[in-house]
Amino acid sequence: MKVYDRLDRQYEKYAEEYKQAALRVLDSGWYILGHELEEFEKEFADYIGYPYCVGLNSGLDALILAVKALGIGAGDEVIVPANTYIATVLGITANGAVPVFCEPDEFYNIDASRIESLITKRTRAIMVVHLYGQAANMSAIREIADRHNLYLIEDCAQSHSAKFDGRTSGTWGDVGCFSFYPTKNLGAFGDSGAVLVKDEKLAEKFRALRNYGSRVKYHNDYCGVNSRLDEMQAALLRVKLSHLDELIAERITLKDKYLSGITNPAIILPKVREKSGHVWHLFVIRSERRNELHDYLEAHEIHTQIHYPIPPHMQKCYEYLGHHKRNFPIAERFADEVLSLPFYNGMTEDEINYVIEVINAF
Repeated sequence: MKVYDRLDRQYEKYAEEYKQAALRVLDSGWYILGHELEEFEKEFADYIGYPYCVGLNSGLDALILAVKALGIGAGDEVIVPANTYIATVLGITANGAVPVFCEPDEFYNIDASRIESLITKRTRAIMVVHLYGQAANMSAIREIADRHNLYLIEDCAQSHSAKFDGRTSGTWGDVGCFSFYPTKNLGAFGDSGAVLVKDEKLAEKFRALRNYGSRVKYHNDYCGVNSRLDEMQAALLRVKLSHLDELIAERITLKDKYLSGITNPAIILPKVREKSGHVWHLFVIRSERRNELHDYLEAHEIHTQIHYPIPPHMQKCYEYLGHHKRNFPIAERFADEVLSLPFYNGMTEDEINYVIEVINAF
């Protein structure tokens, strides 16, 4: 195996449906803010079980506009996981707000027991990330947010349809932010994203913000942006959404094979919290010998990824925040130990058995 991911496999499975959707858009003569987007927004909102979906250009735009729409800005603080992808934090800092990092728990999500100690007079929101596809401890986090009168923003970029205690990720907070980057479980064929909200006025604000701040052409109520999920991506997403449960079920079967097959004591396998649903966007193991393991797997033509090698607080762009190495030792240890194994729809039994065999021989 010479690849980490194979997006072509799931495309081939539904190729005729994708082609028909693409031709439908091309033949329509309407490519921005049209029927396909309206239908996808309705279908995705119905699938998740929330009133309003607003399609955007990317998951990052969803995060940036979520913070903006809630009126969070310069000097305000937002509590955020210390071990997330940098896009989560960019959503905060792009609005002039200050990220306050919180250590993760053993399930790689924000540790709810540490949040309250980080709240100050300047705290305006908690931003949760359902990392790798597993829902965070949302009942505890929602209770903290309510008690302190804080906004709750969910980064659901990796958790399409994951649930906590039977309730879907993206429906616990004031805004649920989604990415449809091609590698996601619900992935488009380019950049795209969306927000989910339950408040109609807030949904209207997002619709204006994505379109230069305009509700009516040439009348700009807000200083908005150009962030519109286009008709082509919306049409293709409608196809994949209709098969999403099937695609997730396949990923669950694949993870069962990994969990039962990998027996090497040098490998720490992922765990699932009680009441947490996991849609297995990634299959992430840990090892104290991660770099050695990575090189060993590469030598056997098994390509892996590290999600993520440098925590946000150690990135050069955030030097101004004044953090240093060992400020967040749990997040830093995870960054040194995590390794994502090949894991994709259409992965064959021979391929996954080969990975298991090589890992157990490490």
